[in-house]
Amino acid sequence: MNTDENRNEQADELKQATEAAAEEAMNGDAGGETSEVDALKDQVQELKDQVLRSQAEMQNVRRRAEIDVEKAHKFALEKFVKELLPVADSLEKAVESTEGHEGAGELVASIREGVEMTLNLFMGSLGKFNVEQLNPVGEPFDPQQHEAMSMVPAPDAEPNSVVAVVQKGYLLNGRVVRPAMVMVAKAEDAPKIDEQA
Repeated sequence: MNTDENRNEQADELKQATEAAAEEAMNGDAGGETSEVDALKDQVQELKDQVLRSQAEMQNVRRRAEIDVEKAHKFALEKFVKELLPVADSLEKAVESTEGHEGAGELVASIREGVEMTLNLFMGSLGKFNVEQLNPVGEPFDPQQHEAMSMVPAPDAEPNSVVAVVQKGYLLNGRVVRPAMVMVAKAEDAPKIDEQA
């Protein structure tokens, strides 16, 4: 029997006992015992309030525990994902390093193809566990998901938008695991900042 059922049973027994005492008091000498009946009714009401409060508290504790367990399941992989992100970065850099070398030979082309396939397989595996990549080029700067490395003049881009991504960011179930390191477009009429200070 769980604690809620025990409390409910105790509350029912207490209620029956106080009602029986109240009936007995009313059937007995009604003149001097009305104050005792009133005291018993007040005590019954107070005990009912206590039972309701403890039931509400138990529901709150149960709800908080469920939320904690849900978060633990959802974000248990966070440390593991952080450890895997440099692998994804390395594979991306390997693919980038072969760009522009298409005429370098069949060996370079086959290595690039193998690395691209490995990278796609790796990103697919991360995607199965709700890991999303942040590559925010052209998007407005969001300090919740992006880390500004520098502000650069970019006349063809919107001010405060991401011009380049130095390192891609990642989300796990919508929570930032690693913010994207970005370069942000500076407004043309923005005041000059003394970078030597």
